[in-house]
Amino acid sequence: MAAPKKSVAKESGQEKAGSPPEFTKEQELKALRDMLLIRRFEEKAGQLYGMGAIGGFCHLYIGQEAVVVGMQMALKPGDEVITGYRDHGHMLACDMEAKGVMAELTGRRGGYSRGKGGSMHMFSKEKHFYGGHGIVGAQVSLGTGLAFANRYRGNDNVSVTYFGDGAANQGQVYESFNMAELWKLPVIYVIENNRYAMGTSVSRASAQQDFSKRGASFNIPGKQIDGMDVRAVKPPADEAVAWCRGGNGPMILEMQTYRYRGHSMSDPAKYRTREEVEKVRHDQDPIEQVRNRLLASGVSEQELKAIDAEVREIVNAAADFAQHDPEPDPAELYTDIYR
Repeated sequence: MAAPKKSVAKESGQEKAGSPPEFTKEQELKALRDMLLIRRFEEKAGQLYGMGAIGGFCHLYIGQEAVVVGMQMALKPGDEVITGYRDHGHMLACDMEAKGVMAELTGRRGGYSRGKGGSMHMFSKEKHFYGGHGIVGAQVSLGTGLAFANRYRGNDNVSVTYFGDGAANQGQVYESFNMAELWKLPVIYVIENNRYAMGTSVSRASAQQDFSKRGASFNIPGKQIDGMDVRAVKPPADEAVAWCRGGNGPMILEMQTYRYRGHSMSDPAKYRTREEVEKVRHDQDPIEQVRNRLLASGVSEQELKAIDAEVREIVNAAADFAQHDPEPDPAELYTDIYR
């Protein structure tokens, strides 16, 4: 049975007060380009999956682009990012190359894990992206460990640890919260609340639907944010980064967002209505919001089309590379193995 229709921004019963701060034209254009790259990449990944070029699991980020793009705007080189299995958007936002990400999806040697990791398990130490993890909630402990390493080394880097509303009910999440607050670790826990976890509405699965309060018993502050508007994401991201760099310990940011596709490519998403999805697309799409603001500010339709054309060219080149790059040598089976 489909859940009752609600605005994404009101899912936990709290309305957002006021309008988010305005972006400069340059910020709007960058946000548009970065979100379009994620959207077009994920659309192409969905096509390749349907063609059989991508096997295994494939979880698309379509609809949630404003969350990671807004968060990245607040970070500096050296800050780490770690997430679960809906991870392609985070990789691209971390400036990992589309060719390498797509090649990993198709299991080719040019992929970031040399074709051995697939959709859920690829990494880039150079870009400080630490996965891509298939076990629900496991990345929360690992992200806390990244923050511990930063504290131990005495640097001012921050670990941004993403997980979803479903993973927020896992036990290791709260063990991590406890340690992070005890040791004042520089970790931002970003809960991407897309309302349905693997296919169950948060109203049916979570006793406390305000995920920003999940750290209350550990004295971890939290904020609830409209994750469909990139302008609404950046200011609390800036605040959380400053809080963590200042040695104050962790912070929780609940991003109220929405995924347009099913949990994975194999999910028909019958637990919600088509009308609900279309309403969110029409009223709150993160890319259309930026596009409409740019048009209203005097940016021409031709300029916006040129950005989209550039992004499509990058994505098409990545798809072509990913389908023609050689498969890994069998000897790769014996590399990256530790005893």
